[in-house]
Amino acid sequence: MSDAPNPLRWKLTEKTRTRARDLRRNLTDAERIVWYGERAHRLNGISFRRQAPIGPYIVDFVSHAANLVVEIDGGQHFSDEHEKRDARRDRFLTSKGYRVLRFSNLDVISNRNGVLERIAEAAQAAAPSPPSPASGGGSADSESVS
Repeated sequence: MSDAPNPLRWKLTEKTRTRARDLRRNLTDAERIVWYGERAHRLNGISFRRQAPIGPYIVDFVSHAANLVVEIDGGQHFSDEHEKRDARRDRFLTSKGYRVLRFSNLDVISNRNGVLERIAEAAQAAAPSPPSPASGGGSADSESVS
């Protein structure tokens, strides 16, 4: 027997897992623009996931390290009913420690660089800094001692 703790397991329904996969396969044009800017640690080395389940919701983009959720909203999100749903969703995510940034599809398509800069600033402000060599974090050219 191993004394190692059990790895973290997300409790997702098969329906939620399938829905998240479908959303990842079918990004909107605005989501594709943001994902291209975020993926592969392109925003100051911050890691993002797309169409990730958090509780009962599937968020467009999340950086767990920065506790940041980015939502890209189409026109339907500006109806009274959707604004109430989005407010409830934002309260839930905030209660779990996430900061939520919302952008409209139009914002992303017409001001891609500005949106990506805003996301990068928010992620950088919230993400933990890597340890510096002065604090014992080492450096790229440090040698091991035998």
